[in-house]
Amino acid sequence: MATLVLTGAATVFSGDLAVPLLDADTVVCRDGMIHATGKASSLTHEIDGADEVIDLRGGTIAPGLIDSHGHVTFGDYSPRQRAVDYLAGYVQGGITTTVSAGEVHVPGRPRDRAGVKALAVAAQRCFSEYRPGGMRVRAGAVLIEPTLSEEDFRELAATGVRLAKYGFGAFTDPVDGVEHVRWAREAGLTVMCHAGGASAAGGASLGGEALLALRPDVCGHANGGPTALPFAEVEALFAETDMALQVVQAGNLKAALRIVEHAASRDELHRVVVGSDTPSGFGVMPLAVLKTVLELTALGGLEPEVAWSLATGTVADVWHLPEGRVRRGAPADLLGLAAPAGSQADTVAEAMRVGDIPAITVVVTAGTVRAMPGRMTPRPAVAAELR
Repeated sequence: MATLVLTGAATVFSGDLAVPLLDADTVVCRDGMIHATGKASSLTHEIDGADEVIDLRGGTIAPGLIDSHGHVTFGDYSPRQRAVDYLAGYVQGGITTTVSAGEVHVPGRPRDRAGVKALAVAAQRCFSEYRPGGMRVRAGAVLIEPTLSEEDFRELAATGVRLAKYGFGAFTDPVDGVEHVRWAREAGLTVMCHAGGASAAGGASLGGEALLALRPDVCGHANGGPTALPFAEVEALFAETDMALQVVQAGNLKAALRIVEHAASRDELHRVVVGSDTPSGFGVMPLAVLKTVLELTALGGLEPEVAWSLATGTVADVWHLPEGRVRRGAPADLLGLAAPAGSQADTVAEAMRVGDIPAITVVVTAGTVRAMPGRMTPRPAVAAELR
């Protein structure tokens, strides 16, 4: 079994909103999984016997970011942007998992019952082993159409499809899909609803009243995709439901900050998840999730490790994923971070508080080094070393 050790960290973000910092400086990865965390002084046997040891030299270890709203199609290609290998580029920007928001950008995507199911199954199967740049892609989100039956959702779940998206089907009125959303959830699918104004990819405008009736697991891009929900409707969703509310980079920044502030005031940050909503009209954005985490820190007042949790462990909780945390038994999808060269800050946390994008010094997925350093972020003030 191959063993990789990340050590020499001054800080470890856990990805766990309840305990966002670990009292550790070392993470041991074995056979693609996190084997141990702790102090180097108590892990000398693991370090000495490792195949590779990376010294963070006072940097930060963090779980890889999870994009909870990615517009994947088939393969590492975005037909809307004519972009090839963009997912591999997102890995360089710290995104180690992408969750499909529905394969809505597939050219000529089918709308009939058989085609809708086939598209979801095919996407799920295509990405079950294929990892562009080392990224895990949780694909195959069935786009809910009025022709789908309760049995269809059970059938999809039996094939391994675990995601559903509402808001792009041919429903006369958005609330006509209440039963369909319930059927999908009862079958074990995590349902995300489009929210706000209609997007460039089509679909309906969905407001707070419809969302209250539909009751999905996730209110997609509550801060706009790109047009945000009115804040009074956001308040009602917090008060009257337990759904997660998603904030995305391809949306309204002012609305995102207000949603997070409101969630914090209710002690419900665990209901906020971060995504990119790209590729979209905003383009291909490898740093989309990292930039949102930075904005929630520098402008939203969250501690860096707390904001990081909203794009890692909280996403994993909502979508029932094993990754997203630095803990024994989790997939070894990790980042090394450092303050960027030239920053007024000396540490990652300080850099984020003043609004500087941290430098990614190493990207690890499934216990394998994919980049050192990441090519999408600034040069680090102190680079990690492989020994």
